[in-house]
Amino acid sequence: MACTQKPVGETHWSVRTLAKATGVGRDTVHQILRRANLKPHRVGTFSRSTDPDFAAKVVDVVGLYMNAPENAIVLCVDEKTQVQALDRTQPLLPMRPGQIERRTHDYKRNGTVQLYAALEVQAGRVVSRIEERHRSREFISFMNQLLHAYPSGELHVILDNVKSHNSKQVKKWHSSPRHKRVVFHFIPTYSSWLNLAEVLFNLLQAKVLRRGVFTSKQALVTAIMDYLQKFNEEGRAFHWTKTAESIISSVNNLTGH
Repeated sequence: MACTQKPVGETHWSVRTLAKATGVGRDTVHQILRRANLKPHRVGTFSRSTDPDFAAKVVDVVGLYMNAPENAIVLCVDEKTQVQALDRTQPLLPMRPGQIERRTHDYKRNGTVQLYAALEVQAGRVVSRIEERHRSREFISFMNQLLHAYPSGELHVILDNVKSHNSKQVKKWHSSPRHKRVVFHFIPTYSSWLNLAEVLFNLLQAKVLRRGVFTSKQALVTAIMDYLQKFNEEGRAFHWTKTAESIISSVNNLTGH
């Protein structure tokens, strides 16, 4: 009943509603659910790529992570868009013994910025750029910055599938002979986890943005750049360990059904 039916007018069972519907005691219902490892009160999410070239792209990108071409540089490029400079309406109340740090629930918006970042996989180094907008024009400017930062050798750039990465302007820029040393590798759709730049952004969100208080847009930019400078000084490289074969196999069995 827990797996195949739903209570009238509700979306899921609880121990109480199952007990009432079956006439079985609540303790017994609870024990049965535990033995069967059933948790009707919980729900999870999953995302499955519909990209027809999913397997080929996974093999390509994971191959760059685990066996990069000789004398080539692998860069994970991504944008963290609409990063907000949020300030609180009243000063923070600092942490003290027996009391966590507290802040007001309401806030003031002081503008947004777009963070462009390229994570050099082998070195754990980040090249970054702050922009006001998120368009092909800004992406091309960032790619020119990367060419200046890496004046020689092939640049293998791992990207997601947003329009600004594959527009007519970008294709025109890429067709230039002096840009041919840049090789784009697009991850499958709905597979942002395959881009290691997302790990960097998660760290930035947790350590700087989530609890940050920014009285201006410039204060936000300074905080972001200070963290990225610290990251570069530490030289934290992320090491990919899961093979393409195991990823493809696990995705094929994603739902567990």
